[in-house]
Amino acid sequence: MEIRRSILSKLHAHLSEPEITLLVGPRQAGKTTLLREMGQSLQKAGKTCFFFNLDIDADALFFTTQQRFVEHLEAVAGKKMAYVFIDEVQRIENAGLFLKGIYDRRLPHKFIVTGSGSLELKEKIAESLVGRKESFFLPTVSMLEWVQYATEYRFEDRIAAVLHTDEILEERLLSDYLTFGGYPRVLTSSTAPRKNRVLQEIYQGYIERDIRQLLQVEKSNAFVVLLQLLANRTGQLLNFNDLARITGLSVPTLKNYLWYSDKTFVTSSVTPFFRNKEKEIIKSPQYYFWDLGLRNYLRGIFDDLSDQGHRFQSLVFRLLKEYFSESVASLHYWRTQNQAEVDFVVNLGHRILPVEVKAGKLQQPALSRSFRSFIEKYQPSEAWIINRKLRENFNLGNTAIRVLPWYDLLYSSETAVNTT
Repeated sequence: MEIRRSILSKLHAHLSEPEITLLVGPRQAGKTTLLREMGQSLQKAGKTCFFFNLDIDADALFFTTQQRFVEHLEAVAGKKMAYVFIDEVQRIENAGLFLKGIYDRRLPHKFIVTGSGSLELKEKIAESLVGRKESFFLPTVSMLEWVQYATEYRFEDRIAAVLHTDEILEERLLSDYLTFGGYPRVLTSSTAPRKNRVLQEIYQGYIERDIRQLLQVEKSNAFVVLLQLLANRTGQLLNFNDLARITGLSVPTLKNYLWYSDKTFVTSSVTPFFRNKEKEIIKSPQYYFWDLGLRNYLRGIFDDLSDQGHRFQSLVFRLLKEYFSESVASLHYWRTQNQAEVDFVVNLGHRILPVEVKAGKLQQPALSRSFRSFIEKYQPSEAWIINRKLRENFNLGNTAIRVLPWYDLLYSSETAVNTT
């Protein structure tokens, strides 16, 4: 049984658009599998499809020049419209300009292209393909995709209600995801040692092929140390000078490597929320890993009970990113000089939403002093407390407090969630 990816419907919808469909994401997130599924669906409908995987030397030979590629397409497709799938396009030298030249020839074909995170960094593809492509981001398997797969798609939009009533199932699915993350091959591996080996392979491939070969990072060993430090300091304030001292990097190089880590979809930075610059610390961002399995692999520990709070907070980070993915929301943290701190602040433009994370199963609502301080200062219309079990609504002054279990965030803010 394949893991069903929610982005597939959006990709199918974009097939009718003339622009290049560009699918980017971390290594081994499932991009090639999605291309295969799309192609099979089109072929069943009688459409003509051609597939090129640039990790295969025989396919890569057709991409030595634009002219050679165009001549090959004309030979195999003639004048007939075809869907052309190009996997691992970052292997092409000057991939952005290459695709621009192909697109500007106005061929009768639809191009669907995948690339790793290094594509944007190395090829400046955003600049080359302005107005010529639409980008889609495929992270590793989301918590919703994992839960649906693990329950064999029996519950669909009732999954939150099921997890709320079946605590054993909730515990098992949550524990698996917090421990091993969402890489498809990891999720479908049957044993913990096998999952660990797959994570090792993915990590080594990322360092060797994206960092050393494509981006040509000079001090790849220092980059590895930096990732390990980030894994151990997830969701914490970072001191650039301290990190530079430990890694042996200059501060400018360190910041550049942090940028690489973000742009290759390994980490994501969360910046401070501020309105009063005098009272709130405006320093470095906090960092979270897109995938908890990779983060735990970098720490070298999968069964650390003392780390459960950080893991659950990392899960909530990703749930919030996905919940508000269809909006203009930006995600921040809040911290003052007096050490008052709120885990997340969602800036929705017209309003702000503070979010506090509690890793346990609350029996009754609990508001920290910092959370109260934020609410009193900014008077948000709504505030959330995310935990393992409790659902409850109450007011604090003019602010509606919603206590929610994590599974109430599985569906995006655009989707009505049945929590009854």
